Amino acid sequence: MSTSYAAAGVDTAAGDRAVELMRAAVGRTHGPEVLGGVGGFAGLFDASALRDYRRPLLATGTDGVGTKVAIAQAIDKHDTIGQDLVGMIVDDIVVVGAKPLFLTDYIACGRLVPERIAEIVRGVAVACEATGTALVGGETAEHPGLMGPDDYDLAGAAVGVVEADALLGPDRVRDGDAILALASSGLHSNGFSLVRKILADRGLGYADRLDELDGPIGLALLEPTRLYASALLALLADPIAGDSVHAFSHVTGGGIAANLARVLPRGSWAEVERASWSPDPVFRVLTELSGTRLEDHEGTWNLGIGMFAVVDADSAGTVAATLAAHGIEAWQAGTVSTASRPLDGFEQGAKGVDGGAVRLTGAYSA
Repeated sequence: MSTSYAAAGVDTAAGDRAVELMRAAVGRTHGPEVLGGVGGFAGLFDASALRDYRRPLLATGTDGVGTKVAIAQAIDKHDTIGQDLVGMIVDDIVVVGAKPLFLTDYIACGRLVPERIAEIVRGVAVACEATGTALVGGETAEHPGLMGPDDYDLAGAAVGVVEADALLGPDRVRDGDAILALASSGLHSNGFSLVRKILADRGLGYADRLDELDGPIGLALLEPTRLYASALLALLADPIAGDSVHAFSHVTGGGIAANLARVLPRGSWAEVERASWSPDPVFRVLTELSGTRLEDHEGTWNLGIGMFAVVDADSAGTVAATLAAHGIEAWQAGTVSTASRPLDGFEQGAKGVDGGAVRLTGAYSA
């Protein structure tokens, strides 16, 4: 008796159909630098596009969406999860001031459903188009027996470029710099293992409705990650506000204080004033359901701050206005200091970075 690949659960024809369904959306992310179109063994990007740089530095990042995909699978909604992937990767690259060039994605699934895969990739492509990033390739792998028929996971990697003398980071940050908080769109893509446990402990399903969330719980949780790249790059290119930007921080895994501390120089510190903003309803609902305080989750969720910008204090208002013009609400949440003081209760550095020290103070605005 012979056994075929199809009998083992792998449908290569379905993979071909998925490619055809996503081809147009992927193609819209391609500029003249992308060669070969969709379907090659390797994505090709013409590096001569970088020849006008004096000293181009390539920036790269990789990430996934995490257990947020479990919610997309549970309510069979897959059109936003791709934006989460792009936001998690591309906005890490922009932190150093780099312009994203191209991205590749990878989807592993238990059973390849062409329409579902195409929906995911279309979400990736739309977000890539919005951030000026070419989606130059990807891979879809079917893993029957390892993953359930409706299970999938996605990850990706991207490359960007920044002029060496325009590189942002802790070495540019100065005493007295203003710390601007940039509003998130919600949970983004971090802390969903906790979210899922809170709901499970309360016996709540994703189709259940809560008045505070104005709809099904699952839809509120799937609010896609805000894309900051285009607004931040426009800010850096602004002839008035651009030179005043010293550092960005992407608030992802590790929470608020730890991620800000990574981009502050060693020996500096900052206090982020909780009273400067009011966390979104989704955070308050989850906190109430779990019987905890907002303060208990500052190391897990962004609580309404998706990015920080560390800027020259005299230009803070101009920077905030420039960001607002590009659709990003920003406000001053703290100030950088190098004055000597005890640092008890501060978080210092994170993820191997021996950076500055940060703590949150006060009470959240109602």
